[in-house]
Amino acid sequence: MADRTGGARERHHSRSPLRVGAYVDPIALVGMALSIVVSIVLDLTNAASGVESFLACLMGITISLVLDATVRAERRFRMRDLIEATPWLGDLLMPLVTTTIDIERQYTGTPIAAEARIRYARLGDQLDELRHGRIVRPGADYEYLLASTHRCRYTLDAVTNVVAGPSARGVGWWASDIGRRYWQANLDALGRVRMTRIFIYTTMTAELQELMAEQERAGVRVGQVPADAIDPALRLNLAIWDGASAWEARLNAGGEIVGNLYTVNRGDLARLSEAFTACARAAGLAATMTGAPSP
Repeated sequence: MADRTGGARERHHSRSPLRVGAYVDPIALVGMALSIVVSIVLDLTNAASGVESFLACLMGITISLVLDATVRAERRFRMRDLIEATPWLGDLLMPLVTTTIDIERQYTGTPIAAEARIRYARLGDQLDELRHGRIVRPGADYEYLLASTHRCRYTLDAVTNVVAGPSARGVGWWASDIGRRYWQANLDALGRVRMTRIFIYTTMTAELQELMAEQERAGVRVGQVPADAIDPALRLNLAIWDGASAWEARLNAGGEIVGNLYTVNRGDLARLSEAFTACARAAGLAATMTGAPSP
C-alpha cells in the first residue's frame, strides 16, 4: 500500500510543472522571472528605492500576465471559430475530449494512454484521406461501388481485369453475392445510363465469353483486350460515374481485392479516366463522354 501511495505521490510531483504550464504560458513565466530579477538588481544596486523596485516588479508581472491572457483568449476564440465553422463538430468533440482527459488522468505512462495517442494519429490519417476526397474501405466492403451505381445518372465507364487463377479473382466474382448485387445495380441503371465496360483478360474462356455476351445483350457497350496487349499499369478494376466520382480496387500480388478506393479527387479522376480511355482505345472503342451532357 505504501508503495502504491508513494508511486502516486511521485507521479503527482512529476506532473506538477506540467500543470503549472497548463495555466501559465512558459513565455509568461520567463517574463515574471525577469521582472523579479530586475527588481532585485535595482534594489541591490540602489538604482531605485525598495518601493520603486517592488512596483517595477509588479508592473513587469502584470504586463506578462496580461499578454499571456490575451494570447490565450485569442487561441480560445480561434479554436471556437474553427469548431463552430462545422455545426455538428462541437457535439462530437465534447465526449471525445472528456474521454481522452479521463484516459490521460487514469492511465498516464501506461500502454492505454499510448494507444489513445496512436488511435488519434490513425484518425488524423483517415481524416486526411477524406480531406483529399478519398474513402478507403476493406476488400469486402463495396458500399460505395453499389451506392454510386444506383446514383449514377448519365455514364458509367468501367474496366474489369479478369486474371487467370481462382474463379473468385476472375469471372467468378460476377457470380458471387457482391457480383450479383453489382450487376443488378447495373441493370437498374441501364435505362438512364450509357454504360461501357472493358474486359482485360489473360485467357479467353467460355465463361468469360458468356459473361460479355450477357452484358452486351443487356445493353452494356462491351470491349475486350488481351492483357499482354496493353501496359501492365492499365490492368485495373475501376468504375467512373458521370465523370464525377470513381472506384478503384486495390489488389494484392495474387490479384485479390484487398481494398476499395472511392474517390472524388480530381487527380484520381484524371488518372482513372486516362486509364479507361487507353483501355477503350486498345479495345477499338471510342471512350464515352464522361459526365453530364451540356445543356
